[in-house]
Amino acid sequence: MGPHPAVADVRRAVRLALDDLEPGDLVLAACSGGADSLALAAALAFVAPRAGLRGGLLTVDHGLQSGSDRRAAEVARLPLGLDPAEVLTVRVGTAGGPENAARDARYAALSEAAARLGAAAVLLGHTRDDQAETVLLRLARGSGTRSLAGMPARSGVYRRPLLGLGRATTVAACAALGLVPWEDPHNRDDRYTRVRVRRRLLPALEEELGPGVAEALALTALLCRDDADALDEWAGRACARAVVREPGDRGTAAAVGAEREAAGTAERAAGGGPRGAERVALAVPELEGLPAAVRRRVLRRAAIAAGAPPGTLSAGHILQVDRLVTHWRGQRAVEVPGGVGAVRRCGTLIFVAGPSRGGGGVPESSPLP
Repeated sequence: MGPHPAVADVRRAVRLALDDLEPGDLVLAACSGGADSLALAAALAFVAPRAGLRGGLLTVDHGLQSGSDRRAAEVARLPLGLDPAEVLTVRVGTAGGPENAARDARYAALSEAAARLGAAAVLLGHTRDDQAETVLLRLARGSGTRSLAGMPARSGVYRRPLLGLGRATTVAACAALGLVPWEDPHNRDDRYTRVRVRRRLLPALEEELGPGVAEALALTALLCRDDADALDEWAGRACARAVVREPGDRGTAAAVGAEREAAGTAERAAGGGPRGAERVALAVPELEGLPAAVRRRVLRRAAIAAGAPPGTLSAGHILQVDRLVTHWRGQRAVEVPGGVGAVRRCGTLIFVAGPSRGGGGVPESSPLP
C-alpha cells in the first residue's frame, strides 16, 4: 500500500522542487513546527536520501513568547532524520510593525545559516492559501503586477515547493504520518492583518462567491508573475539605453540594471535594500518613448540604485517621479525614501542620495540632443 494521498502530494512537490540539484547538495527545511512546515520537513527527510541529497532543518526562535526557546528545541529534536538540525535565535526589532520585523529577523537568520552551512537550497512551507492571503493583502494596498505576483516559487536560495497545495493537504499529511503540529498563538490573534484575512476575509469570500477563491487568487499570482517577468526584462534593456554615463561614474548602468522590481519582496528587509550608486542619470528622451509600465520600472530601478529602500518605495513615489518625465513644467525635485531626490536638468533625470541633492547641489547635465 502506498502513502496517504496527502503525503504523496507533499513528497511529489518537494521532489520536483529539488530535481535540479547535484548529488550531495545540502537542502534545509525551515520548520516552525506548524502543519505546513512540519509536512515539508517530513517530506524532505523522505525525498533527500532517495535523491542523493543531504537534508537538514532550521527553526527560528523569535523570543516573542514565553517558552519559545523550549518549543524551538523540540522542533530541532524531531525524529525525522534531518541533519544538521539547528535552532536560530533572533532578536526582533520594531521597524515596519511586529509582523514585518519578525519576518526580517527570520530571513536574515535563515540566510546566514544557509551561507554558513553551504546549503544549496532552503525550503519554505508557504502554501496556496498563503499565496492567496498575500495577493489579497497587496490588492488592498493597491499594487502592480509584480506585487500581485505574490511569493515566487524560487528566489535565490529559497524555494517554496508547496505553493500548488492547499493548507488542508499539509494538515492531512501530518495526521497520516502521526505528526502533531504546533499551533502558533499568533496565528489566532486578530490584531494581525494576515490573521484577519485568513480567519475572516477568505472564508467570507468563499461563502459569498463559492469555493475556489484561494485557487483563483493563486492563479492570478502566477499569471501576474509571467507578465511582470516580461516587463522587467524589457525594463532592463531600456535601463541600459537610458543611463547617461558621466565622467568618473562607478558602473551606474550595471547598478541600475542589477535592480529587480522584486527587490521589495519578503526576502528583503522591509526598510533596507541594496545601496548602489549615489547618483544615477537617465536620458529623458529615452524614457519618453517607453510605455508607462516599462518606464516606471526603469524609474524604480534607478531610485533603488541611488539608495532608496525597495521596501518603502511605493507606487505613489514612482508616479510622482514619473511626472518629471510626462508632465514637465519646471517643477522642483521629488523626494523618495532613503534620502533620495529625483530632479530634471537639461533633458536628464537625475537621482541623487544624500545632502548633495539639495538646492543647487545637483549638477546640471549637458543638454541632450
